This record gives sequence, structure tokens and C-alpha cells, in this order.
Amino acid sequence: MAMTFDEFGRPFIILREQEQKTRLRGLDAQKANIAAGKAVARILRTSLGPKGMDKMLQSPDGEVTITNDGATILEQMDVDNQIAKLMVELSRSQDYEIGDGTTGVVVMAGALLEHAQKLLERGIHPIRIAEGYEMASRVAVDHLERISHKFEFSATNVESLIQTCMTTLSSKIVNRCKRSLAEIAVKAVLAVADLERKDVNLDLIKVEGKVGGKLEDTELIYGIVVDKDMSHPQMPKHIEDAKIAILTCPFEPPKPKTKHKVDIDTVENFQTLREQEQKYFDDMVQKCKKVAEDVGATLVICQWGFDDEANHLLMHRDLPAVRWVGGVELELIAIATVSNDICVFCVRWENCAKISRVDTREAGQGNKMMIEETKRSLHDALCVARNLIRNNSIVYGGGSAEISCSIAVDAAADKYPGVEQYAIRAFADALDAVPMALAENSGLQPIETLSAVKSQQIKDNNSCCGIDCNDVGTNDMREQNVFETLIGKQQQILLSTQVVKMVMKIDDVISPSEF
Repeated sequence: MAMTFDEFGRPFIILREQEQKTRLRGLDAQKANIAAGKAVARILRTSLGPKGMDKMLQSPDGEVTITNDGATILEQMDVDNQIAKLMVELSRSQDYEIGDGTTGVVVMAGALLEHAQKLLERGIHPIRIAEGYEMASRVAVDHLERISHKFEFSATNVESLIQTCMTTLSSKIVNRCKRSLAEIAVKAVLAVADLERKDVNLDLIKVEGKVGGKLEDTELIYGIVVDKDMSHPQMPKHIEDAKIAILTCPFEPPKPKTKHKVDIDTVENFQTLREQEQKYFDDMVQKCKKVAEDVGATLVICQWGFDDEANHLLMHRDLPAVRWVGGVELELIAIATVSNDICVFCVRWENCAKISRVDTREAGQGNKMMIEETKRSLHDALCVARNLIRNNSIVYGGGSAEISCSIAVDAAADKYPGVEQYAIRAFADALDAVPMALAENSGLQPIETLSAVKSQQIKDNNSCCGIDCNDVGTNDMREQNVFETLIGKQQQILLSTQVVKMVMKIDDVISPSEF
């Protein structure tokens, strides 16, 4: 695209290969962008909440994924539209920052776009809509801060953490074991958490999945699991109080960097070459034994492979070894075994001295799809526990926080005399999209249920009233122990508002033609 001027000084734009491109401007471009964002939000709307539906996605190579995790669904969708890709990035940002709420943030953004379209059709300028949304988001975030509750927890009192993780897992396919999985997630996070600094490094928590068994077989291991066998079948399988030597060099002769050719024309030359290689391997093994004798190591772990000759010599020198261990596993082993009184080796390293820094969980399931979904669910629970350690403020779930914010934003709209008041009221209506989707996915009458809960909040001045998705018999989310993290809910509102503002400011779209 280039700009030039005619003989009267009037500018005009020249599009290169314009016959191969299409262009949308003004209101048409904004409506097209809004339609693309709404289409993505509609896909995820039915997956919101504990009764949300799952999506089945098939990759080009035939691999099937069944999940209701918003970030996973959008990650594996083949999206061409640029605005739809923004929604994918929105879900990914929520997943990166918070780890949970990836479906709700897209549903929220879709509702904001839908109400923005109605305002555009009434002739309100998109910039005024964006400014009104920004004002309303600040009101909603401040109101969330006011209605939030803080709870105290410690290494011995973790029930609140467990209840919040259970809320996250209740919408997953693993909800029948949500209590045990929530306990595992909380214990794993506390094992690597620095409660004084309120810091958690999730990189020190490793999730392993094995086909076979039941969901109830999932266990927490205070140590490291490395899915490897001994390099030689006759090496001992069980080593107690092991002293480990970690090697990052391969057990093989050095190879020239250039092309080479070796001509062997006699048996004597072949025997000489073999003796040289054997001597080289023997020297390497002797060095390992010497290091082992100096530091007391009784096990060698190598990042690279062993040659058969070296493997044979290691076995005969009574030095057990494990090969082809990844760099990440080596780093975790080094962190966990930094002390001298190390661990037990039997496919796993347990009872490590630095166990407060390394943690591993095993998820057992009957097939690969269930394993991957369980791992994603556990990741969400881990992130929620981490967020609560960083900030122990919570709001109540079931759409109660969105309904309370909707009431507050609608009341605050009267304070703004300008056109932005329409956008602020539209923002309040968009907040109702989350509880309405929860009610609809639970088989309830959405409008009737939402109206009843909202009137109950106003009448009782109780911000904890939400949608009874599980048909417990009460709308009070405190009694149902349904919690969500404050920072997660605030991030949902802020991220969705920013994306919608970005979409509203696009008024010219030039794209390749379909033909």
C-alpha cells in the first residue's frame, strides 16, 4: 500500500495487486471484526462451568483431543481470521498469567463485542465506546476488591486452598476425584513454595502420565520420576543411599568434524583399532570409577548414550548407569540431590534432601486422551494454588462476582453524563453473560435464573449469591464452598476489555481475496 497525491494535492491510496485483495472500511470493518470475535466466543460458551460440554478436536495427523479447557481448544483450532487469532491470544494470556479462567475471559470478550455492535448501530463512535468500557472496567475491578475476602492458611491449615482448587477442578472431566487431586495440587505447591516471600516456582513441579490404571491411582511423589531403565539389564534395579555422578558428555570416541575414511585391510589393523577403542572406553570408565571413589558415587547418570563397549565395562566395574536422561531432569536431580545423603533409585528418586525444591506427580489413566486432560486439569489447579499463595484474596464463584459487578457498574453509570454512559451500561449487561451461560449450560432457564439471583443479591445485599449449577439447593456460594481467586477474576475483566478496545479501534481491513 502506498499514498500519493493528484495534481490538485489531494491524497489517494494505491493498493498493489488490488484486484487480488479485499478491503473493508469504517462500520463494515468493525462489524466484520466483531462477528469474528463473537464466533470464537460462541464456540467456548457451551464449555463454561461445571456442567459445560467438552469439545473433540482432531489434529492433521489424526490425534484426537477431548477437553473443555478454553486455552487448549483455541490452541488446537485452525484459525485464519486475524481478530479470531486475537481471541486465541487473549485466552493464552489468561492461561499464562493466571492458569485458570481461559474460557470465561473469551466469553466475556464476546459479550462485550456483542453489546458494542448494538452501540455502533445506534451511531455511537467506537472511541467513545472504548472509553466507556475502560471506565466500567475500573469500576468493576475496584468493586471486586471491595467484595473480596481474605483467608489465612499455613502449611498445616490448607483447607481453603483445597476448596478453591476443587472449584477449578469441578468443571473438568476429572471432577469425580476433585478432592484428592486438589489435595495433591496443594501439597505439591506447598512443597516448592516460599511462604515468607509468597513465591512459587512451578518449574520445580513435574507432571508425568502413564497409560493404565485408574484416576484414583494418581499419587504425589516427593522426589523425581525419570522414566528410564538401567543401561544394562544385569545392573541392580534398586539402590539405597545412592551417590549420583551426573555426566553431560557421551561415552563414545570423539568424532572428527570433517568427513573421514578409515581403510582396514588386515586383521592386525582391525585388532589394533579395536584395542584402541577398548582402551579409550576403559579409561573413561576408570575416570568415572575414580570420581565415584572420591565422592562416593554409586550411580552414573548420563545425558547422552553409552556405547555397547562402555556399557559392558560399566557393568563389569560394578558401576550402575542410566543413559539418555534429559537436561531438564538432570537439572532437577542436581537440585534435589545437592546434599550428600541422597535418595532411593527405583525408576524414581524419592526422599531427596532438597525436597522443598523438587516435586513430582504421577497421573495414571486408562488412555492417552484422559492422561492429557488430567495433566491440563492439574496444571489449572496448581496455578490456582500458586495464585492464592501470592495473593490470598478470593471472590465467590457461580457467577456471583459478575452479577455483583454488573449491579455496581450499572449504578455507577449515572455518575457519567456523557455518551460513555451508554457504553458503561452495555458493559454491565455484558457481565451478565457469564452467569447466564452457567445457567444455560446447567439446564436451567437462563433469564429467569439470572433475574432471580440478581434480585436476591439486591434484596439481601449479599454478593455471594450465584447460579446453583450443581442443584445443591442454595444460591449462596459460601455454603457451597465455591471460590475463585481475586486476581484471576480481575485479570479476566482487564484482559477482555483491552482486547475489545483494540478491536473497536480497527476501521480499515485489507486482506487477500478469497479468489
